[in-house]
Formats: sequence, structure tokens, C-alpha cells
Amino acid sequence: MNEIITKIREFRDLQSLIAEAEAEAESIRDTVKAYMGDSEELRAGECKVTWKPVTSAGFDSAAFKNTHAELYSQYTRETTVRRFCVA
Repeated sequence: MNEIITKIREFRDLQSLIAEAEAEAESIRDTVKAYMGDSEELRAGECKVTWKPVTSAGFDSAAFKNTHAELYSQYTRETTVRRFCVA
């Protein structure tokens, strides 16, 4: 049992490090974006950074469900998964 407690603590510590690293990366990303302004491409040394607009279309399932509830229920299915969480 002590071994699993140690592993869980290691896991939590690593999750914390990951969160810190992601926050730091996000901060750096924001700094680069601010530097780029409206530019879509930046060359810095051997690096090429692009920040271009991307258009995508998504399906509004909530609106579809409201207007076509019966059809919506025909094509939805329930699934069950196990969620792993350490608090």
C-alpha cells in the first residue's frame, strides 16, 4: 500500500509540474502573439512561427435537439467510461 501512495503522490507532483509548464508556455505564446500583432508569420532564427486565421464549421447539437428532438434521439447513444481522477 505504501508503494501506491508514493506513486499517487508522484503523479500529483507531476500533474502540478505539467500545469506550471503549460501556464509558462501560454505566457510565452501570448508574448509572441503580442509581438506579432497582425502579422501572420514571423521568422526568428531557425524558427518559423505562424498565426493565421482558421475558419471551421461546427454542428450545433443543442439547436438541432430543440428543433428536431425525435430525430436527435434516434441518432444519439449513451456511453459509459471510467474517469480517472486524483484529488
